[in-house]
Amino acid sequence: MDWSEAVTRVLFEHRDEKDVHTFEGWKAVGGFSALEKALKMKPEEVVEEVKAAGLRGRGGAGFPTGVKWGFIPKNTDKPIYLCVNADESEPGTCKDRVLMEDLPFMCLEGAIIAAYAIKASMAFWYIRGEFDLPERRMRAAIETLREKGLIGKNILGSGWDLDFVIHRGAGAYICGEETGLISSLEGDKGQPKIKPPFPAIKGAFGCPTIVNNVESLAAVPWIMRNGASAYAKLGTEKSNGTKLFSVSGQVNRPGVYEVEMGYPLRDLLENECGGMKRGRALKAVIPGGSSMPVLPAEVALQTNLDYESVQAAGSMLGSGGMIVIDDSQSMPELLKILGRFYSHESCGQCTPCREGTPWGSRVLDRVADGAARPDDLETLERIARFLSGTTICLLADSLAMPIRSFFQHFREEFEALVPTEAGEKSGG
Repeated sequence: MDWSEAVTRVLFEHRDEKDVHTFEGWKAVGGFSALEKALKMKPEEVVEEVKAAGLRGRGGAGFPTGVKWGFIPKNTDKPIYLCVNADESEPGTCKDRVLMEDLPFMCLEGAIIAAYAIKASMAFWYIRGEFDLPERRMRAAIETLREKGLIGKNILGSGWDLDFVIHRGAGAYICGEETGLISSLEGDKGQPKIKPPFPAIKGAFGCPTIVNNVESLAAVPWIMRNGASAYAKLGTEKSNGTKLFSVSGQVNRPGVYEVEMGYPLRDLLENECGGMKRGRALKAVIPGGSSMPVLPAEVALQTNLDYESVQAAGSMLGSGGMIVIDDSQSMPELLKILGRFYSHESCGQCTPCREGTPWGSRVLDRVADGAARPDDLETLERIARFLSGTTICLLADSLAMPIRSFFQHFREEFEALVPTEAGEKSGG
């Protein structure tokens, strides 16, 4: 694809418009025309439109959004719920925060359309506890929509009712996992549940529930206004549309950027982010949030930003939380920080994670702090094996994957800190 032409904006199309975070500002740029269009369609037709667009979940898994909506049982006698996952806790990721702060009514319009498509009469906005301005923006926006008749009884004369409740989390990383989110919403510990049953069958309060990420829902109004085919033309054949990337680390212009799927990672760093800070050389990139495998510079710079290309390179697109590492940074020190985070955030439900993440963190501390034992690297590799695929959710894997990828690409930095049996550091 020729990227010399301007990249189409979907989510940030109107971000720079005056007062677009207000009801009047969003209305002025065509806001709620998508909702009006959707309410004139059958719910099943809205589901098919989103399926045809090829929109995939932007929370990390990349599962087709319309297909997920279609999992709700037909003719169920139970209430149907929509849960909006705004518990953005993955280190390196801040895209949903920006969407809620700058475009709250766009996010809500997408959520209302989604609720209509799955025939929900209640929606929950589960927001990260540390988010202050986003929570205030969303709460005010919901109240405004209630006053305008876009939330509540008989929305736009459709005969369909919808209420919205904001639920503020308490700062637990694990509540970003959909079943952990549901547990917290129900008033229990924020701990993941075994699947199946999947939430679409038995979710919040034992009822059919769809959990969607903020970014996923924010794309729905554009799709409804412009049509599924217009969205499907963006990006690549299998990764349609655009994606937000939260770029942090050693670049001149860190921030949240929207590019089409398939955009070269090299171009994002050079064009949008203004190149490397202080003219340092790129060393590595974590492309999708801290739990994703790291890519060395030579691989990252040849990688395009879509699900298939990043996977082929040896990592995952995840939530798009891109962490840029330069040649002055210590990989053992960075992995030590990740180890402490995932150890702290383990909910303690599964033994491998409860015991393995703090064990791994202690060993990583020893290595990075110059107190390593001769067998510490082998111990870490063994811990990574024990953590992989042995727990209800993927938090344990979120430490195992970085350990494996850091060792794969930068093992010499770790070996230089580990003494031999004779007592000398292997790099000394």
